[in-house]
Amino acid sequence: MTSETPSIRAGVVGIGWAGQQHMAAYDAAPGVDLVAIAGMEDDVRAELAERYDIADTYRDWESMIARGDLDVVSVAVPTFLHAPIAIGALRAGAHVLSEKPIARTGEEGQAMVEAAREAGKVLEVVFNHRRRGDIEAVRAAVEDGTVGRPYHARAMWLRRAGIPALGSWFTNAEMSGGGPLVDLGVHVLDWTLHIMGEPRVTAVSAVTHAELGPRGLGGAVGGLKSGVDSAYEVEDLASALLRLEGGGSIMLETSWATHRSTPDEFGISLYGTDGGADLRVEAYAPSGELTIFTGDGEEATDTPVTAPEGRGHRAVVERFLEQVRDEGSWSEHDGSVGLSRARIVDACYASARSGREARLDEDLRIIED
Repeated sequence: MTSETPSIRAGVVGIGWAGQQHMAAYDAAPGVDLVAIAGMEDDVRAELAERYDIADTYRDWESMIARGDLDVVSVAVPTFLHAPIAIGALRAGAHVLSEKPIARTGEEGQAMVEAAREAGKVLEVVFNHRRRGDIEAVRAAVEDGTVGRPYHARAMWLRRAGIPALGSWFTNAEMSGGGPLVDLGVHVLDWTLHIMGEPRVTAVSAVTHAELGPRGLGGAVGGLKSGVDSAYEVEDLASALLRLEGGGSIMLETSWATHRSTPDEFGISLYGTDGGADLRVEAYAPSGELTIFTGDGEEATDTPVTAPEGRGHRAVVERFLEQVRDEGSWSEHDGSVGLSRARIVDACYASARSGREARLDEDLRIIED
């Protein structure tokens, strides 16, 4: 940026862990002024204001957005608030970076995308896991032809006791939109489709289970999320088979609570025509155990790969700021990727409810029989 270029004025709604990741990234970014934050917790808000030298803080997001001078707004709050805050910020003239999932449902996500298009502003969704070095290394093995054409993937994120907080908004169906499928599974879905080159999902067949959460089991140790004293209303395990255009497939599995050996593990096994890859990450390790498999059927080569650590939210925010500064590309970043993930998750829940496969059209809408 030149000295004549005005700084980007940033605001963050949400002062929990995710919101604080956005704040740190904006604070570290050149040419950005973090000028406003909004959140309900008075003591946390005051501490963050002092840490980042923020003059204007708000208890309610409406007041922050109403000021009308923010260039970018990050949305890092419970899922049921994503759509109203993002739409309000877009209509007030700000570009928006929303935490995942884009919204509780594809319908809400569609409203956000339409608001971005009408405002002519950027709408992006935080998929920070695709920014991990090990995920990028698997993607590189596809792009450079090492594994050939990927045709199947088994991808998962499984926890032994990781329900974010029993009784919180996370376990309230109306506020969250679902359980681990919409919370963790949307990450798994995103990185898998990203790695495989964005194939179109044509059908899904899914099942969900709620066996531990309703009995008060499987809560994360030290989980301190804003509570609403809710009954446990969502799944604690979900599994889905996704059929892809061209004959490919994905097996996706995600849980908050299961009786298993590893407390928290995510990863992907990728099968291609010329090779494959296996990635396992335990306990949020900055870089997981990655092996690339190649060979002609008679001679096999297993190549361990040590990938660099990813930069997570920092990289996501930096990319978002690049998009905001590139005015000619705004129409290309309207939240459509986040919307596509939401529609696939919708289809998984619909399949689980009906006990039947859900077929999808080219816009990833469910084809009604």
